[in-house]
Amino acid sequence: MPRAKGIIRIDSDSTHGWQVRVYRHGRTYSRLFSDRKLGGPEPAFDAALAYRETLESEVDQLPPPAPRRRLVHRNRNNSTGVVGISRTTKRDRRGVPHEVYAVSWSPEPGVARGTSFSIRRYGEDTAFRLACKLRWERMKAIYGDRYEVPSYLDLYRQKEAVDTRAVS
Repeated sequence: MPRAKGIIRIDSDSTHGWQVRVYRHGRTYSRLFSDRKLGGPEPAFDAALAYRETLESEVDQLPPPAPRRRLVHRNRNNSTGVVGISRTTKRDRRGVPHEVYAVSWSPEPGVARGTSFSIRRYGEDTAFRLACKLRWERMKAIYGDRYEVPSYLDLYRQKEAVDTRAVS
């Protein structure tokens, strides 16, 4: 399957084709290239690629893209207060619901990864702390020194140091 920046494959019940999405300063330019209308997946991909190149070459219409991916540490709309971590319910193989902290990250554009930590197994605070730590480690691996230690992780490190001294 061919890969190109800003072009994704759509294969749903009634839609088969390539979708082009280009983002510039808060505005999305999007168009679907149907396999049926264009004679198959390869011609549809070629048309999508040509469309994307045309969009990007029209400097007057589209400002240049941002040089790097934007980093966000906190978002007030997020219920946990930490971007990439949410408190949610997952079902096991038997269909029994369990409360978890879900962690998500994107190792590269267009690729999503994630895991979760059980609140029942680890407890509320520890599950959240493990989720924060994993998110920080993954983001640090992706962005390197550009990704600073978030303030919430500093607070947990201080708390762990106090807890360790209390146990000793």
